[in-house]
Amino acid sequence: MSTARRAGYRLLGRRFDYLLHLRPAEWPIMAAHTAVGYLLAVGVPGALAGVRLGDAALGLALWVVCLNGGTLALNSAFDRDQGDIAYLRRPPPPPRALAPASLALMAAGQAVAFVLPPAYRVAYALCFGLSVLYSVPPFRLKAVAGADWIINMVGFGALTPYAGWATTGLPLDPGRGLALAAFCPLFAGLYPLTQIYQLEEDTRRGDRTLAVVLGAGGSLDAALGAVSVAFALFAAAGVTAGWRGGAGGLRWVGLALALAGWVAVLLPWRRSWRSDTPAEHQRGMYRALAAWALTDAVVVAAWAA
Repeated sequence: MSTARRAGYRLLGRRFDYLLHLRPAEWPIMAAHTAVGYLLAVGVPGALAGVRLGDAALGLALWVVCLNGGTLALNSAFDRDQGDIAYLRRPPPPPRALAPASLALMAAGQAVAFVLPPAYRVAYALCFGLSVLYSVPPFRLKAVAGADWIINMVGFGALTPYAGWATTGLPLDPGRGLALAAFCPLFAGLYPLTQIYQLEEDTRRGDRTLAVVLGAGGSLDAALGAVSVAFALFAAAGVTAGWRGGAGGLRWVGLALALAGWVAVLLPWRRSWRSDTPAEHQRGMYRALAAWALTDAVVVAAWAA
């Protein structure tokens, strides 16, 4: 047990299990991805000047802690994983009241969201509904290959950065709208990569996730295809925004570097997947998350700086 986990149990007792299942290790990643939409809306100079910053901070907290944390905990309540899961190693057994507590947390976030612009409230409500459909029986669409993929590419891929934009109440323009839309297929590429290392456990539990149906090799092929679509959309967004000349050239270089980051993760993994252990597949997932973070940074630099 880590020092931080021991300290948490000393402070909160077994109630600390609830916090662990909210998976706070993911919060910085989710916060950064949500903030991309806000930065695209007001620009980096606008963010530094505090433009609509209060609403953005509240919306980000609701999205990251209440909605995303609640979703992950709700998923844990019904999965009852015994091995490592994303952003939580050696998960404790889910507390008995984890499911109702998770739903209450998400519902509280929805109630507070009514102080924010209508588009944000709608995005939150859509993701709330998708979370229930994804995790809770009798729906449990996470066990239906294809349905789990669509829910995640819409929820995390598209609606999460859009929610950051929606906190501002500003309308979308075509160029940055396309850049936000590109995150949908980008997450379609990332999602099966988060499941490969759990293939054995998901198969044992009877969940027909996308990775179970496609297999490790098929999942990596799907990821390569989806990432290609995403960067085609990023390129279309750059053309729509009129990238030319010196600054435009640097933007194209940044986009090429982000694509190279994904290629550096996916192609070696595709070559070695047959011999990779679950631990090596898990490390591949975290490398893919680093490529995602690089893409977020490039998008902000290209469209918001």
